[in-house]
Amino acid sequence: MASVANHEQPRVVLSARGLRRDFAGFIAVNNVDLDIHHGKIHALIGPNGAGKTTVFNLLTKFLQPSAGRIELLGTDITNTSPAKVARMGLVRSFQISAIFPFLSVLDNVRVALQRPNGLGVQFWRSLSALDRLTPRAEELLRSVGLDDAKHKLAGDLSYGRKRVLEIATTLALEPKVLLLDEPMAGMGHEDVGMVSNIIRSVAGDRAVLMVEHNLTVVADLCDWITVLQRGEILAAGDYAAVSQDERVKVAYMGTEHD
Repeated sequence: MASVANHEQPRVVLSARGLRRDFAGFIAVNNVDLDIHHGKIHALIGPNGAGKTTVFNLLTKFLQPSAGRIELLGTDITNTSPAKVARMGLVRSFQISAIFPFLSVLDNVRVALQRPNGLGVQFWRSLSALDRLTPRAEELLRSVGLDDAKHKLAGDLSYGRKRVLEIATTLALEPKVLLLDEPMAGMGHEDVGMVSNIIRSVAGDRAVLMVEHNLTVVADLCDWITVLQRGEILAAGDYAAVSQDERVKVAYMGTEHD
């Protein structure tokens, strides 16, 4: 179980209160409260259909809440656009890896660095114009263990290393809060260990909220866990507490009467 010795309560960087989303009368998310803390890894777990992805979409403003309030770094973002929220430091990676397979690993990161360096709309410029971004791109690749692959085509990486490259491109956007949607999906044991170590490292100076089905990963990596069922919070706490909650056991494994 991840833990950090700290006598001061880490600051809340992303919070939600009374979060609700209706779809034509169906309540997908109902009365969800969340506090995501700087320097901590927070997992959102639950059985299929529990509302995890809907909560992610609400927090990142891909969906508008039917009710409730969302704050990022002390600012109300309930009615803010997804693009502005991303510029404010709330960055999401998706379950399906989003890289440019025919660009090099280094160029993938250099392209991602364009926006925070004021080059985001200068799409007509040649790749040589990105040369000044190379030192920072190489630094990011070193931080995730991809410096040995910087000249390879991104499409030639293993599945696990593609996901690591995706993390590097999201870090290029300088997130204050990083949302990871099932980062371990489809990975073998070796890749899971590698990506877990990277997530632990990048969480040192930012908050991480992740949806993850691999409970071994959650137990090892996450400081706090929120369990959803049918769109509502079923339980919350550290893994030791949540894993012993009878309601959580029933939600995941059912009962003999099911």
